[in-house]
Amino acid sequence: MNELGNYPTNNNRTELDHQVKLVNRKTLEISGVKEVDSFDNEEFLLETVQGYLIIRGQNLQLKNLDVNAGNVTIKGRIYELSYIDEVSGEKAKGFFSKLFR
Repeated sequence: MNELGNYPTNNNRTELDHQVKLVNRKTLEISGVKEVDSFDNEEFLLETVQGYLIIRGQNLQLKNLDVNAGNVTIKGRIYELSYIDEVSGEKAKGFFSKLFR
């Protein structure tokens, strides 16, 4: 607590913020990236502060990676952005297992 009786605020929010900006389906700017797990010219798997993010497309290229700030820029033709949540992944698996019994 400071002298005013308030708890200190964290002005450095780059770790907590997660933003995705897609421009003309050709340039994707992402903040709040913890790690680039894997990538090729058709798919990227990123760990973000909001969960795992899959980017799918064509001729994808990693144009900028700032590990300290957690920023990534990907260029190419973007087809799909998907978040993987453990809870929804379990639900999806349960749905498909019931479907193919």
